[in-house]
Formats: sequence, C-alpha cells, structure tokens
Amino acid sequence: MLRALMFILPLALLIYAFIDCLNTPEDEVKHLPKVVWVIVILLFPFVGSIGWLAAGKLRHAPAGGRTPAPFSTGYRNHRHEWVAPDDNPEFLKSLRDENKKDEALLKDWEADLRRREEELKKRERGEDTETEG
Repeated sequence: MLRALMFILPLALLIYAFIDCLNTPEDEVKHLPKVVWVIVILLFPFVGSIGWLAAGKLRHAPAGGRTPAPFSTGYRNHRHEWVAPDDNPEFLKSLRDENKKDEALLKDWEADLRRREEELKKRERGEDTETEG
C-alpha cells in the first residue's frame, strides 16, 4: 500500500500541476513563460510540479473582499473580481430592462386577448340573432 502511494501521489501532483498550468491564463503566469512551465513540469515531474504550485502562478486576492496592496507583486495584473449580483449595478440594470420588456410583452398579450374576446362575443351575438330569425 505504501509503495502504491509513493507512485500515485507524485503522479497525481504531476497531473494536477500540468492541468492547472494549461488552464491558467497567460497573464497570471509568473517568472517564466507558460510553455516553459509546461516543459519543466513534464521533464522534472516532482520538482517542476512543486515549483509551479509554489511560484509559477499569480494567486488571486483573498476571500472576504480584500484586495492586494499596491506594492504587492500581483497588483499590476490584478483583475476586477465579480461582485454579488445584488451589488452589481450592471446586473440590476439588465434586470430592470428585462422586466420592462416582459411588462410590455404582457400588455400586448392582454390587449390581444381582450380583442379576441370582443371578436368572440360579437360572433356569438351575431350567431344568436341569426338562429332566432
């Protein structure tokens, strides 16, 4: 069992680091170009994987809304993180616009329904008078 773990853990580390490196955007890669990191991870699986995880990738801002200080290394490449939908003015505006469109559509449907009901009532009245006479 211990022998299997000695083989499986480095392999899992290699696979994780390799996939993480491939999925990382180019602007978040530090110290070396992304292609060089991939080659290092594949040629030196254990050392390359640990190197990638320790120093190869720009880490995101910590949770809780804090952002990196201006003097930190990642400040230049820091992307604007998403905010909660109820705090995002663009999302709220899109909801208002969508709501207005839905209300307009509903009013059109209601007007069409009223028109059809009136036509149906006129037909029924016309048929009733024709059958009596």
